[in-house]
Amino acid sequence: MIHSLSGGIMKDKKVFDYVKVELQDDYYSGTFWYISNIKGLKEGDLVFVPFKNGDLSLKAKVLRVDKNVKEENFPIKTKKLGQIISKTK
Repeated sequence: MIHSLSGGIMKDKKVFDYVKVELQDDYYSGTFWYISNIKGLKEGDLVFVPFKNGDLSLKAKVLRVDKNVKEENFPIKTKKLGQIISKTK
């Protein structure tokens, strides 16, 4: 029997831009992955990211941008990643 006809529901394949950033803060440091909706984001850009469950907003430098990656192909679950807030001016 064909699985798609057996009543199963096929999961939508979602695609995201994954961005690796390095925090630019005197107190907090490290590299982290985030999701981005910002068009034209590139390495070297400065952005604001949520930190500590969204309690803080910190400045970070973009180290890497992986565009249009299916969530099933990324090693970190999407629901565990924060979303970049905005680019700095």
